[in-house]
Amino acid sequence: MNVNALWPTLQAKVDSMIAQIGDKSPHVEKGGVYDDMRLDWWTSGFWPGLLWVMYDVTKEEKYKQAAWDWDAKIEACFLRENNFHHDVGFQFLPTAVAKYKMTGDPDGRRRGLFAANFLSGRFNQAGQFIRAWNQDKTGWAIVDCTMNIPLLFWAAEEIADPRFKQVAMAHADTVLTHFVRPDGSVRHIVSFDPATGEFIESLGGQGFSPTSSWSRGQAWALHGLAAVYRYTGEARYLEGAKRVAHYFMANTAVDPVPVWDFRTADGDTLKDTSAGSCAASGLLELAAAVPADEAELYRGQAIRMLDALTQDYADFEGARESILREGTGNKPAGQNVDVGLIYGDYYYVEALAKLKGWAQRIF
Repeated sequence: MNVNALWPTLQAKVDSMIAQIGDKSPHVEKGGVYDDMRLDWWTSGFWPGLLWVMYDVTKEEKYKQAAWDWDAKIEACFLRENNFHHDVGFQFLPTAVAKYKMTGDPDGRRRGLFAANFLSGRFNQAGQFIRAWNQDKTGWAIVDCTMNIPLLFWAAEEIADPRFKQVAMAHADTVLTHFVRPDGSVRHIVSFDPATGEFIESLGGQGFSPTSSWSRGQAWALHGLAAVYRYTGEARYLEGAKRVAHYFMANTAVDPVPVWDFRTADGDTLKDTSAGSCAASGLLELAAAVPADEAELYRGQAIRMLDALTQDYADFEGARESILREGTGNKPAGQNVDVGLIYGDYYYVEALAKLKGWAQRIF
């Protein structure tokens, strides 16, 4: 892949997205148009995060200007009835923390630390997990949260307070113990007794079944554990990320773009390009974490996946607002199937930026 040759085309696409998306908070693209979700929705950070990546790579002011106000708008939701939960990492890392890292903005720092406080407050000490969602699911944890805990590692470093790191590592250890299976496949939801911390059961969630392997969950675990290793240097997280990565690579050996679940009863071939883009970015993290003779295994697979996404699933010339098509949100619920997904677009841009030599990290 010649990422430098592709980059001007990608920039032109993002420029058109700025004009098309405007002030919307996008999640799902249907019929060529992104929707506009409420600001406390879990995906609200991905579009501004994509813009911050573009700014950091190009230093062009238009991307900074388009991204600037998002952390303030999302933070304002804390002052009214809202549905913030474990995904505040997805919302504040690509907005407030990215803004602070790239510009030194003190309000970005403050908002990022506020979100880290909120996330750490969801920690269940008995079960050693960060609680997922709200309402009555007090004992549920999900693999997606592996991607949110980098917010806590950042906060621990930023204010030299190890409590945030302790919570993040405890949750990451629970991921290794209860989510990642010996073969490298991953559970989506695990239920614990919230009072005692005792394991109750695994649940299928957005995957085919409790025993299946939802590909985006695999990608969350791969990318997230690689990030945990980057922050801690603890070998068990690197080994966990490798185990998940090898399972993912084995299941994309023929076709590098993953199906929505690697373990279905009927051989369903429905794709999820968002799982592919997130996994590609995670594989590049792994490549940066291992010796050079091992790195090419992960880097080569990431490039293979990005090549396939670019050639067969990306829309640079058409009027549709998303970059990638054929994302799958929640197949079991029949929601957001064969659509554009803003997080798929974000991780695609993030992965290409890494190939281009971008050294900053948001997650």
